[in-house]
Amino acid sequence: MKSPTENAIPRLHHLWSLREDTVVGWEEEGRALVLSGPLGTERVEDPAPEVAEMLRRMELGPVLLTNLVEPGDTRPGGHSTYAVVLSVLRGISHVVIRTLSLEDLKGPVLSVVPVDRTARFSLVHLPAQRRVRLRPTVTITVRGDVLVIQSRVMDHRVEIHRPEAMWVVSLLAWPTTPDAIVDMLPLPAELTRQILGYLAGAGMTVTAS
Repeated sequence: MKSPTENAIPRLHHLWSLREDTVVGWEEEGRALVLSGPLGTERVEDPAPEVAEMLRRMELGPVLLTNLVEPGDTRPGGHSTYAVVLSVLRGISHVVIRTLSLEDLKGPVLSVVPVDRTARFSLVHLPAQRRVRLRPTVTITVRGDVLVIQSRVMDHRVEIHRPEAMWVVSLLAWPTTPDAIVDMLPLPAELTRQILGYLAGAGMTVTAS
């Protein structure tokens, strides 16, 4: 059984950024933002000011969307500003990096990086008793101080920045359940489940028999 401290919900942040090789700029007429990089070129036509500012900041590094746009904000016509921003992000998801971070000044936990133009990421909630394991085609390599998890058949790679995430990955070498991993690790339960959600969303896990 975990101690109250281990079970406490940590201050988790879900951050968004653009691939480092993606450049954002206005077209000559100033009506569209153009995102250019190795995965191709995308245009965002007549972006709302909030969208333009979001992309500018995401080009610089990870951002918390709610620091830029409140979910309750609306644009003229009654449209949710937050929904408009998310719609744009879905359209350019092949250049958007998703990062899980803890508010403890120790840096990000992991990042999911798109590697193909078809990449579409959604955070997955794994049922507590579903048996899962790492995808058999997954490889783990070291790049500097980052562990990289990837599979030749998937459109994302996962970059592990902190040992907490690697502890979760190591337990997925054999079939297990989210509940079992939560019980085995000295981590807050919500952090463990979110790490699993990012790994599953990136396609790094499969259901085990």
